[in-house]
Amino acid sequence: MIERADGTRGIYGVIDKDPACVIIALDSSPDGDFLYLVEQYRYTVGARYVELPQGGWEQPDADPEEMARGELREETGLTAARMTHLATLQIGYGVMNQKHHVFLAEGLTPGAHDRDPEESDLEVHRVSVAEFEAMILEGRIVDNCTVSAWGVYRLWKEKQISRKSYKKSELS
Repeated sequence: MIERADGTRGIYGVIDKDPACVIIALDSSPDGDFLYLVEQYRYTVGARYVELPQGGWEQPDADPEEMARGELREETGLTAARMTHLATLQIGYGVMNQKHHVFLAEGLTPGAHDRDPEESDLEVHRVSVAEFEAMILEGRIVDNCTVSAWGVYRLWKEKQISRKSYKKSELS
């Protein structure tokens, strides 16, 4: 039972979960920029979906970067030379209390995955950034964590470009 700001009483359900992470695994090559996505069956909605690698360890005090590196390797087999923490978001805070750390993984090296039993049907896809963004706009990617992480990345990248331009103008 809760008491609302206006004094009325009601019932409100909350799901408390340990922190998780979502990883933007970016592979920059002479052919362009590519992302690694995972496709898997999601029991809650009864269908297969494509999303960025993500997950948690069910440990409240897990180190966010260590967790992101572990989830990336577990799901895709990739290891990253560089991990950049971009943001900490909340997942669906209308009903759930769970932090979601957004990481950019770069300098990727392939290796063996180590999937959990419920990820046995997981497939990894490497797609161009243009294809990924088209998938979002076409409604083929509907995971809010994936879309939110990509928005954060785009804002972060724009800020990095602006900083470089500013520094160049100072040197001129």
